[in-house]
Amino acid sequence: MTDYPSTHSRGSSPVDSSEAGPTDAFLSVRDLKIHFPSEDGLVKSVDGLTFELTKGKTLGIVGESGSGKSVTSLGIMGLHTVGQYGRQRALISGEIWLNGQELLSADAESVRRMRGREMAMIFQDPLSAMHPYYTVGNQIVEAYLVHNKTGKRAARKRAVELLDRVGIPEPDKRFHSYPHEFSGGMRQRAMIAMALVNNPELLIADEPTTALDVTVQAQILDLIRDLQKEFGSAVIIITHDLGVVAEIADDILVMYAGRCVERGSAEEVFHQPRHPYTWGLLGSMPRIDREQAGRLIPVGGNPPSLIHIPPGCAFHPRCPHANIPQCNTCQTERPSLTKTEASQFSACHIPSGHRALIWTEEIAPKL
Repeated sequence: MTDYPSTHSRGSSPVDSSEAGPTDAFLSVRDLKIHFPSEDGLVKSVDGLTFELTKGKTLGIVGESGSGKSVTSLGIMGLHTVGQYGRQRALISGEIWLNGQELLSADAESVRRMRGREMAMIFQDPLSAMHPYYTVGNQIVEAYLVHNKTGKRAARKRAVELLDRVGIPEPDKRFHSYPHEFSGGMRQRAMIAMALVNNPELLIADEPTTALDVTVQAQILDLIRDLQKEFGSAVIIITHDLGVVAEIADDILVMYAGRCVERGSAEEVFHQPRHPYTWGLLGSMPRIDREQAGRLIPVGGNPPSLIHIPPGCAFHPRCPHANIPQCNTCQTERPSLTKTEASQFSACHIPSGHRALIWTEEIAPKL
């Protein structure tokens, strides 16, 4: 098993120079690794992730289940903690800078004080994230009182304002409702109200539209976009649905096996993707802007085990282009994240020019 320090350590491995960016970003994640010990081995859920986000912008993090998206978000929020009887849940290294403060080296109490005010999270399942024994209004009030020295009357007024702002009808009455008395869409709205009650500067939304019908999905995305404009927050949208990030994201980061395989502006990633895994995700996404010529093309094979990640390029066992002559090192050497366009990076052994040719002549015409 890999030897790790029990707490955060700086400089555990060098950051690829292509991934380095400006230091004035509101959120800066640098060479983040989050590993979990298990009886079968070390689960490398996040294995060297670097990205940055400025205020007022939205980053979409996409990938299949198990690619490390949600683990990354919980790591930013400081929710990978020491478990019962001192057993450590996660082995974490790297750096997470939020508004000039490094979070992984900060003490737990400092991070707890930031959670809710400087950063907040909309969880994937609001029914399990909200306490079933307390009313929705009281839970929002509690979230407000933790960070504000004020009376319950002012906190209740703030909670009702937020419930109204996120579109809950009759907020005065619904303040006294329990989570199970809300529909799925209303629960998600209430979760957004709870996350925004302290005007956080960073909002992380983990699969915010899962299990909602398409009409409610559109309403939730519109709500997040409108609230971002109002509060000027930096937003991270975590999803496996490229349609969601196409609707709301400024930049996109594609994760596979705990690592970033491509990132860039939404325009670049959707119109000139440079990684075969991104091609596969786009090929499996239904289109409504044109007639579908044939069946959707799923990504072949299965996601790799995060305990036994394939050597070299982790995607090579599923990559339909792994056997071409230009990719003769994919099974032995891990590709680095390198720049392909002005703000676009990808990790693939196939030369960038040849990838552009494959996309233009083989992949794009089929989508």
